[in-house]
Amino acid sequence: MPTIRGCNIPEDLYYNLDKHVWAKPMDGGVIRVGMTQVAGKLAGGKLTAVTVKAKNIGQEIKAGKSAATVESSKYVGPVPAPATGVLLRANDKLAADPNLPVSDPYGEGWIVELQPSNWDAEKDNLVTGAAGVAAYQAKLDAENINC
Repeated sequence: MPTIRGCNIPEDLYYNLDKHVWAKPMDGGVIRVGMTQVAGKLAGGKLTAVTVKAKNIGQEIKAGKSAATVESSKYVGPVPAPATGVLLRANDKLAADPNLPVSDPYGEGWIVELQPSNWDAEKDNLVTGAAGVAAYQAKLDAENINC
């Protein structure tokens, strides 16, 4: 996994760089959504005494709109959907361990799963692979962000 300025940026994910969220295609056309390690750093690095609350299951979420809300002692904000889709489920593990989006952002710390309505078109608005890593590096360098 590439590491940029101390931040892990997996090449196999699709990123909305401006919002520091990722999408991972899963079986059945579902996409899993989470926050990047950069988002955790910007939210204060530790999300202790936090809540992660998803929107209503079955609700359609437009790309860029909030699929969930994250709250920590230093940050309250949305987890925007990287693509338009119906919210299928939230990560139940976050109720017991709300620090998972920071401690394991690309594994057990995922936030929600969506059934995208037009993934093939909308994924082109995201960056992935080596080009995604390079784009993320340019953003972190430009904004002087380190993990």
